[in-house]
Amino acid sequence: MTTETTSTPDPNTNPAPTPTPNPNPSSLIHPRREPFEHGLLPIPKLFFPDPTPTLIQLKQQLSTHNRVNSSLLADSLQISTDHARLILDTLASVLHSDSDPLVKARPDEVDSAGADLRDLILFLYIQSYKKLLPRTHKDAASVADVWPSTSAFDGYLSALSPLQLVRSNNRRFMPSQADEEAHQLSYLQKHMANILSLLAEPVVGEGEGEGEGEGEDSLVLSMEGFEHLGFLLQFGDKGSEVVTLSQAAPFFANSDPDMPAVPAPATQVHDWISQNIASALEHITERISAKENGPANSSDSDVAMTDACTSSIKTPPSARGSCFIEGISKSSFVKQPSDLKGSSSVKVLNCHDSILYILAPLRYATIYGCSDATIVLGAVGKAVRIEHCERVHVITAAKRVCIANCRECVFFLGVNQRPLIVGDNHKLQVAPYNTFYSELEEHMADVGIDATINRWDETLALGVVDPHDSLSHPAGVSDFQAETAARVDPDQFTNFLIPNWFGAESPGSTKDNPFQLPEAYMASQQRNQKNLGETKKLLREAPLEENQKRELSSALHLLFKDWLYASGNVRQLYCLQGD
Repeated sequence: MTTETTSTPDPNTNPAPTPTPNPNPSSLIHPRREPFEHGLLPIPKLFFPDPTPTLIQLKQQLSTHNRVNSSLLADSLQISTDHARLILDTLASVLHSDSDPLVKARPDEVDSAGADLRDLILFLYIQSYKKLLPRTHKDAASVADVWPSTSAFDGYLSALSPLQLVRSNNRRFMPSQADEEAHQLSYLQKHMANILSLLAEPVVGEGEGEGEGEGEDSLVLSMEGFEHLGFLLQFGDKGSEVVTLSQAAPFFANSDPDMPAVPAPATQVHDWISQNIASALEHITERISAKENGPANSSDSDVAMTDACTSSIKTPPSARGSCFIEGISKSSFVKQPSDLKGSSSVKVLNCHDSILYILAPLRYATIYGCSDATIVLGAVGKAVRIEHCERVHVITAAKRVCIANCRECVFFLGVNQRPLIVGDNHKLQVAPYNTFYSELEEHMADVGIDATINRWDETLALGVVDPHDSLSHPAGVSDFQAETAARVDPDQFTNFLIPNWFGAESPGSTKDNPFQLPEAYMASQQRNQKNLGETKKLLREAPLEENQKRELSSALHLLFKDWLYASGNVRQLYCLQGD
């Protein structure tokens, strides 16, 4: 049985010297955030009390299959084919290699491509990960009055709404990026011996007299197996290119490309990774300490909420390609690809009573803790996660979407996979995609979104209790299926107009919504257009004198103005005029 303790080499042997950690501080080891942020699924049968023996057995059971399809996975884990397919789709969205057949497969090719067994094993192992609790603000009293009003709803599991839960007591903010990274590294450090045992193989040809007590000392890791650790770890820091593990590791550095690389002892690999993680954790601790003891930095992603709300823009690029949009309040906000400075993912945090346009091709997007806002995401090729939001309209073209712990939100989706709904949700609605901008189709092509596939209304609801999240659902609470989303009534469906800030100079070619509307929604739009045309004709042909026409025009303008103020859209109008 493999344990979580580091094995000690036999002092009577002469093992190769343990390589020292990478000395270059600009190339520290980092966790890949994507599996932890977008790859965790609240499926009860994926929570193994002791994952290592269970996954070793699964590995042996599937050892004759290099790649695993949903049918084989469903039989092995005793889960439904829907859940097995969800696992494959989720794994594809967080894999480290875009050249993997599962990533490149079209929806109807996923089962024929299948998942690499080693990637699948690692994916299943990290389902034991527990998210870090939101952090406490240094001055809770000073930020208490910046939050919007609370929801009138009472939850099934708690009297708190999603935003109230985030705001309650001292739990106000998402953990800082540094805290989350340290938490993920600590998890990997604790479990690395087990993880390596799942990737390693026993030594071949060492004689038949070895006892079972050899443990990890008799395991070796091939270069190919080692590279699968890239699913969880990578080298590279702020502003630098990502370096794969095999490029950074000394084990296979001098291997002849024309010859198979000599496998490395698993204990040696474990020691090297552990030392690198320890160095990275020490670096993070020093960085956090410097921030806490030094002067406030306006570009810090941990900026105080009061500062974020009063600032017009706060979008500092974070390490390894993330852009943060935080604290936008009572405003309109636009981001084009040139504004993101090469960032491949966006996090929209704690934005309220605003309209945000993020019109760019992205890999990942997260919307967290927002209320009374409309958020337009351009094209997201991997995954979108919307969490702890209230009264938010989200409009996005995406490969996959996950909605967690939200209330009174409406999602206008052009999505290639079934939208996933988890957690404590109430009064959600879904509708087909309802907008376009000039570069939309180009952005969709860049990230691999297929406009001929839109599964916006095929929602898949999992359990309310998320074992990865101890904040929303403490231990001991019984689980049941999450509330699903209702379809928006076709008669209430409207198109959303994105202003064309570039006018005739706009470089894109998209002139209309690239996703075909369902028949009921198309018919409703045609009726509305017809009614509008008839109303215009009646007004033009009305037998009114000039003074009566002026009075009618004035009344219509007044009613429109009243609607602008009542709906809050007048603020957007002023912001756009200001731009």
